[in-house]
Amino acid sequence: MNWKLRKAVLDDRDEIAKLIAESVRGLATDVYTKEQIELSITSVFGVDEDLVRDGTYFVVESEGEIVGCGGWSKRKTLYGASDYDHSRDPEFLDPARDAAKIRAFFIHPGHARKGIGTAILEASEEEAKGQGFALAEMMATLPGVKLYIKRGYDGDESVAVPVGDGIDIECIRMHKSL
Repeated sequence: MNWKLRKAVLDDRDEIAKLIAESVRGLATDVYTKEQIELSITSVFGVDEDLVRDGTYFVVESEGEIVGCGGWSKRKTLYGASDYDHSRDPEFLDPARDAAKIRAFFIHPGHARKGIGTAILEASEEEAKGQGFALAEMMATLPGVKLYIKRGYDGDESVAVPVGDGIDIECIRMHKSL
């Protein structure tokens, strides 16, 4: 497969949003209900413009199309799109005491399990480590947990993330030493 990893730019926003919806609809059906999936796409999952502006968000392109995205953050927000108020905390982290946040990984279903998520994760960890972070943490959706365990993440704290209409999705808080 021929693909290229690059930094996301704000002009990618619409294509990233489309990818996120396709990813969740295609890869989360075994673990979340249709209602959870649709609500999460309109609430929790979406583009976090802080990540793009901070230069810590990556996209993977294949044949001119974005097929993967993800990154890391030096801000306190652990998960959620720019317009998801429940989890937003734009304050900057202190690398000496805080964990970098691994954020917003989504892969197109037709490109899953081909090394794209791993490549984005490695680039994110490398950058975070280069910025002085010794730890990384994330709020993993259930479809991604296997990848993160394989890449050395640990954690079993189940968190109910509200997606609207009184409905939650289960996510797992995970962490790793960099």
